[in-house]
Amino acid sequence: MKQLEIDQFPCLEDNYGYLLHDPETGATATIDTPDVDAIMQRLAAKGWSLTHIFNTHHHWDHAGGNLELKQKTGCEIIGPACESDKIPGLDRAVDQDDMVAFGNHYLEIINVGGHTLGHIAYFLRTQKTAFVGDALFAMGCGRLFEGTPGQMWASLSRLNRLPAETIIYCAHEYTLANATFALSLDPENPALIDRVAQVQALREKNQPTVPTTLSLERATNPFLRVDDPAIRNLLGLQKASQVDVFAEIRQRKDSFKG
Repeated sequence: MKQLEIDQFPCLEDNYGYLLHDPETGATATIDTPDVDAIMQRLAAKGWSLTHIFNTHHHWDHAGGNLELKQKTGCEIIGPACESDKIPGLDRAVDQDDMVAFGNHYLEIINVGGHTLGHIAYFLRTQKTAFVGDALFAMGCGRLFEGTPGQMWASLSRLNRLPAETIIYCAHEYTLANATFALSLDPENPALIDRVAQVQALREKNQPTVPTTLSLERATNPFLRVDDPAIRNLLGLQKASQVDVFAEIRQRKDSFKG
C-alpha cells in the first residue's frame, strides 16, 4: 500500500493548508478550509479532485470555506461531533476513538478539546502523522477560547501519548513568537536554545517551521514540560498539580509581551 501524499502550503496571514492524497484511489482531502482559492489552486496544480474535508474545529479560518468547496466539488465533510451545529455542511460527525476511512487508509480521531470545546485531531498511524489544528503548535498550544485548563491538559496528554516520532502538522506559523516565550520559562534548556536558532534562521529565509515532531516538542515546548523542575522553580509551583502548572503557563503566554 502506497503512503498518503501530503501537500503543505501557506495561506491567509499565517495559516497552513494541507492536502492529503491517496495515489492508489485518488481520494483527496483538505485539512480544514482556510482559503478556498488557495486550496483550489493547489488541487489544480496537483491534478487532484477533492473528495473530503476533514475539519478540526469550527473557527472561520478552519471551516469557513466548507460550503463553497462542497458546492464546487461535491466533497464529503467530516468534523467534530461536539461542534456539529457549528460546522457548515457537515455530513459525518466524529469523536474520540472513531476511525475515518480514506482511500485505502484510516485516520484515528483524537479529542483535543480546549481551544474550542469539540476540537479534534486526525492521526494517521501507518505514517505516524497527526493533523492537530490549533490544539498543539510548535513550542506552543492553542488559547483556551472555550475550554478549561483541565480539559486542555487532558487533550495535550492524549497527543503526548502518541509515538515520539509522530510528525505534527499544526495550522499556523506561530513558532518564532512561541520560541521567545518558551525561552522566558526555560532559558537554560540547550535543546530549546538550539531550536530557537534554527527557527530564526528558517524565518529569515521565509521558510516554514512546520511540521514538527512530538519528540522535539517534548524537549522544547513548555506546555508539554509541566513536570520539568526548572520550569516549576521559575514559576514557584514546585508542588503544584500538572493542571495548575499548565494553567499558569497558559495564563502567562496570554499576557506575554516579549
